[in-house]
Amino acid sequence: MPAMRLDRFRNPHFRRGRPRAVEALWIAVAGLLFSTWLPGSAWRRSLLRMFGARIGANVVIKPRVRVKFPWKLAVGDHSWIGESVWIDNLDQVTIGAHCCISQGAYFCTGNHRWDVQTFDLVVRPILLEDECWVGAGVRLAPGTRLGKGVVLAMGLQVSGDVDPATVSVPGTAEIRRFARPERE
Repeated sequence: MPAMRLDRFRNPHFRRGRPRAVEALWIAVAGLLFSTWLPGSAWRRSLLRMFGARIGANVVIKPRVRVKFPWKLAVGDHSWIGESVWIDNLDQVTIGAHCCISQGAYFCTGNHRWDVQTFDLVVRPILLEDECWVGAGVRLAPGTRLGKGVVLAMGLQVSGDVDPATVSVPGTAEIRRFARPERE
């Protein structure tokens, strides 16, 4: 296996999605306003939309939320994004309707090839279908897809596909699959 050579790292295939000037403006706006302690969701929704995010109706966005690239974010109607959530979206992140993302969750869409000297960047989208609940401190890896109605317990690390209606068991390091009860 070759040793990593970070001096050989190049990123020619990665597309940021907007010109550097727009990215710089977002970094300034996020640092001064968006990712702060200031309360309020309506103005946060407006800022995200101004920078190209697709944000549904009545989305709640708590203080200290971080979004890398708003133009690579879509959030469905009536979803909640809790305090200190970090959406590190080098690729598309799509959050369905009626989803709850609890405090301190981390969505990571990029990683590196540790098995090649050039430490190549690899990005993959994250998709949450409708009615998911991502517990506090959950970490989602690049390429994660949560089916409709998935519930993830606090602190889990998840990658890959999680079947619809899967509920994780609190206090375990893995996801166990249980069918959710039918709704009335």
